[in-house]
Amino acid sequence: MTTPIVPDSTAAAPQPPLTMFGPDFPFAYDDFVTAAAGIGSIPEQAHGKRVAVIGAGLSGTLVARELLRMGLKPVVYEADQIGGRMRSVAFDGYPGITAEMGSMRFPPSSTTLFHYLDSMGLKTQPFPNPLSDAAPSTVVDLKGEKHFARSLADLPAVYSEVAEAWNRTLEEQAQATELGDAIRNRDVAAIQRIWGDLVRTHDDTTFYGFLCQSDAFKSFALREIFGQVGFGTGGWDTDFPNSILEILRVVCTAADDHHRGIVGGSSQLPQRLWSTPVDDAAHWPAGTSVQSLHDGGVTRPGVVKLRRTHPGTITITDEAGTIDTFDAAVFTGQGWMLLNTIDTDEKMLPIDHWTAIERTHYMGSSKVFVLVDRPFWKDIDPTTGREVMSMTLTDRMSRGTYLLDFGDDQPGLICLSYTWADDSLKLLPLDPTERMDLMLKSLAEIYPGVDIRSHVIASPVTLSWETERDFMGAFKANLPGHYRYQRRLYTHFMQDRLPAEYRGFFLAGDDVSWTAGWAEGAVQTALNAVWGVMTHFGGHTADGNPGPGDVFDDIAPIDLD
Repeated sequence: MTTPIVPDSTAAAPQPPLTMFGPDFPFAYDDFVTAAAGIGSIPEQAHGKRVAVIGAGLSGTLVARELLRMGLKPVVYEADQIGGRMRSVAFDGYPGITAEMGSMRFPPSSTTLFHYLDSMGLKTQPFPNPLSDAAPSTVVDLKGEKHFARSLADLPAVYSEVAEAWNRTLEEQAQATELGDAIRNRDVAAIQRIWGDLVRTHDDTTFYGFLCQSDAFKSFALREIFGQVGFGTGGWDTDFPNSILEILRVVCTAADDHHRGIVGGSSQLPQRLWSTPVDDAAHWPAGTSVQSLHDGGVTRPGVVKLRRTHPGTITITDEAGTIDTFDAAVFTGQGWMLLNTIDTDEKMLPIDHWTAIERTHYMGSSKVFVLVDRPFWKDIDPTTGREVMSMTLTDRMSRGTYLLDFGDDQPGLICLSYTWADDSLKLLPLDPTERMDLMLKSLAEIYPGVDIRSHVIASPVTLSWETERDFMGAFKANLPGHYRYQRRLYTHFMQDRLPAEYRGFFLAGDDVSWTAGWAEGAVQTALNAVWGVMTHFGGHTADGNPGPGDVFDDIAPIDLD
């Protein structure tokens, strides 16, 4: 049930697609990384210098790979496993079938991300979001009423009314078409003008407050349906307390549309960034990979202590008790780790940046998966003539249920439940079997004639990101009034603006990005950090291919102060 921002129908020629170009920092990261000249170099005297990379998720492994390419020696620390929230859980004896406990769907508008997917030889396929072309059918179950649909037109008229209300609200209150056209055409001046006005107007506005300001959503019933079912990936109500700017960034860049999954599991991308040789690297011989630069081919253990030491170096203690010192370090983990699980010297960051980290707001999220003997949901009910089970959106405990088909002669996978925020917290006391039982109870009310349990062939797998010690949440979601905090963290890579005593320690990753929860943001902030480290060692970008820091003053996020 997607509602993409459509291009201007009066345009004389076809317009390019929406990409995640801005809107806060409209830099063409996709063009930057695909330029033949490369993304930069460092002086020969800096070759081989060691840089600590803390965290081996997507951002950390990408930072390490690009630093290696420049001739530096990345030293990667990881407290959990390579991949971070790109965590694919395999089932013994069933190769190729993985449960995506974190990232599982990626919009084609993530063009920089897809560059790295392509370069690592990974394939994608359409992800079966509700009412998408990849989902054979969808069932919407609200307040005990069940509706079967293959498209929005199959649902009762009130759902089309909700969709129209959302489109009208975006147009009237967010200049959706004009902003979308500016992003399509990479018109930086227009993006900065429109988005700047939206930031100034709505920094203090919740998502729910934004809806309430619209005449189209005067009806509470429409707001309730929109919250419970939503568009694209499902209901929006768990996002209602968050800043509307968070939502506008998603819809104006098509981040919630036409999703694709990574064949074989999303964790393959960070794993390949770690293990695949970089044959065009400066200084290092052909065949060198990030992994090959590490003793035993494994990351160092998690970091437990960070401090600044003379002269301008950064000293790290890891879980094994090893102490090592570096000329620079990049931190790609969840920011809250710097407050609690890592004993961090306050001199690592300016006080305003510490304030921004302390104000971080994370969304909790839980998933429950079961492996089944076959994609039985495609069986046809002789009474109704429809599939016996569908992609499901409901106000019951399961909220969102996804059916993943690996072929008629292969086992199938069901994400019984995908929940957020308060809905995720409701599951915390329950073990995997209890969670499965609860979701099967919900689904039995929707599909009373379907015995899902009889098809289950492996123990359920589940994860709640808010209880993971090294994450403490699924991803960041700014609350109203948080724009200034986000700006401080995102722009931290511009360290010539910082006092000298705070330089050399760089922030990157999902926390720092403007589009937390979308892998493209982790990629973009990784490239910012790479540019920052390169500059820290006296390097520069190639002629004709300026980096994000080279053009920063021209396209910097607006400063509300």
